[in-house]
Amino acid sequence: MDERKTDANLNRACEGLRVLEDAARFDLNREDLTAHCRRMRHELRSLFENRRLRLLDHRDSVSDVGVSVSQTARDDGRPNRLAVIAANAKRVQEALRVLEEALKGEGLQAEAKKAEALRFESYTLEKQVTAPFLRRLPEGIYGITAEKFANGKSNVETVREMVDAGIRVIQYREKYRPMKEKAAEAKEIRKITADAGVTFIVNDHPDLALLCDADGVHIGQDDWNAADVRRLIGDMKIIGLSTHNPRQADESENLDIDYIGCGPLFQTFTKDDVCDPVGLNYLDYVSRTATRPFVAIGGIKLSNIDEVLKYPVRHIALVSEIVGAADMKSLVRILNDKINSFGRNQ
Repeated sequence: MDERKTDANLNRACEGLRVLEDAARFDLNREDLTAHCRRMRHELRSLFENRRLRLLDHRDSVSDVGVSVSQTARDDGRPNRLAVIAANAKRVQEALRVLEEALKGEGLQAEAKKAEALRFESYTLEKQVTAPFLRRLPEGIYGITAEKFANGKSNVETVREMVDAGIRVIQYREKYRPMKEKAAEAKEIRKITADAGVTFIVNDHPDLALLCDADGVHIGQDDWNAADVRRLIGDMKIIGLSTHNPRQADESENLDIDYIGCGPLFQTFTKDDVCDPVGLNYLDYVSRTATRPFVAIGGIKLSNIDEVLKYPVRHIALVSEIVGAADMKSLVRILNDKINSFGRNQ
């Protein structure tokens, strides 16, 4: 076996696993994934433990031409954590393939099969570590379309204005338009949000979310079953669920969803089928018990947002206040300043 090549790829795979392990540990706070990465790293090292000193003796990082190639590379930027995870997962998988073939070349079939099993395991691990990053809800204002209150602007025009104002998550909510028109509108909004790097959620319709490749779907208590939605849209997309009382909030803890809506906190007229206001006592309950993000929603305006921000809220939906604003950009800046200020003081 080429000891230098084996040493380089063994280190490459283990280093990549360590990066994934730290992402699971420090970014995601996931004990299960952290332990998974650690176990894989130790199993891989154990395959070559009997030749550890020989590999070390053949190591030559001084004259290795790969060092200068790597140092002069300009195509290995990492714009975000997802890119870091993707790059290191691929590093693990490619290195494992090299090790597997090297072991085969030595006639060590049992060891090669173990390397192969680790490689296939790494494909699943990549998905498991990636999914929580994709399913994170940006903090701040949670924008929702409401054409009826948008002063004559279309949903598409409103979304463009929301994006320009700096809103980082937008839900397409359109109750009464024919499905064909909803689909056309959602596709256009998807392009706008995708170009701007804005998270796009579709209300009520997982089929529409899939059609336009939205980032997720939001459902109500009487809509789809959350488990069915997850089966439909897969592991990589966000699911939000409306809740209106402590029982629903508690039940949501056992569901494979990513955030809950908490409201309506105040009287609201942006939905015809809305329940009575649940009040700030419910927000207090959710803020103390929820283990995933929650969006405060329902009748929230600039005039009462300070009452909402007495609680540790990091996601707030203001519907008519936002879509009907004469100067949306200034309003969003004021609202986000308030959210950030309250967040620092809590």
